[in-house]
Amino acid sequence: MTGRKQIARALLPLIGVAILLAVWTLVNALKLVDPVLLPSPATTFKTLWEGMVGGKLGVDFVKTVVRTISSTAIAAVIAIPLGILLGSSEKLYRSVEFLIDFFRSTPASAMFPLFLVLFGVGDRTKISVAAFGAGLVILFNVAYGVMNARKTRLLAAKVMGASRTRVLFDVMLLESLPQTFVGLRNGVSLALVIIVVAEMFIGSTDGLGQRVFEAQQLFDMPGMYAAIFAAGALGYALNLLFLLIERRFVHWAGR
Repeated sequence: MTGRKQIARALLPLIGVAILLAVWTLVNALKLVDPVLLPSPATTFKTLWEGMVGGKLGVDFVKTVVRTISSTAIAAVIAIPLGILLGSSEKLYRSVEFLIDFFRSTPASAMFPLFLVLFGVGDRTKISVAAFGAGLVILFNVAYGVMNARKTRLLAAKVMGASRTRVLFDVMLLESLPQTFVGLRNGVSLALVIIVVAEMFIGSTDGLGQRVFEAQQLFDMPGMYAAIFAAGALGYALNLLFLLIERRFVHWAGR
């Protein structure tokens, strides 16, 4: 019985997918939307498969993956240590809180002109803007994770004679890991959004964003939907990857 419940629970997410495909197929069959504008699921996924296996879509997919991972890695390397430092001193964090919240609330697209001036047209601009946006999200979550570390464990470490450095890295850092992974998941999702938008509008010749834009300009609707689904699948896969890593290494969270 337990095994059946586990299987049923695992299959639950597929219900939404089935409903989407059924509605999509029905709309296409009844021609409620012009079939030219909304191709059938079979046509779309055939285009997706052919593009990923032997077409240019697979190359564009890899380019977007590399840019997204690169920007997230840069953001994490800078934001996690800085977040730990700021979070360890609430006064220090409050002194820069306005700047963090201001730029975190600023649409990343508004930063494109500035980064274009600094880095010119190319991958450096795309990756830099994405790293900037993702870094602020990660920094915010890490700092709050450190500030909200359980006081009882901090007190216990201090009573046992642990130095400030050991308390910071052995207690605060571990306590902040669940919130850090929340920041990483949000950060990689934001980085992907920024990268795709940048690929559309910043002189790109490859990437999923450029593929969507080019297909739309050529009125290649199956190709456009295929690229959109590829971007969505990438976002879901990256989020799932960080979630699995979190469950593997932060299994003690909440205990």
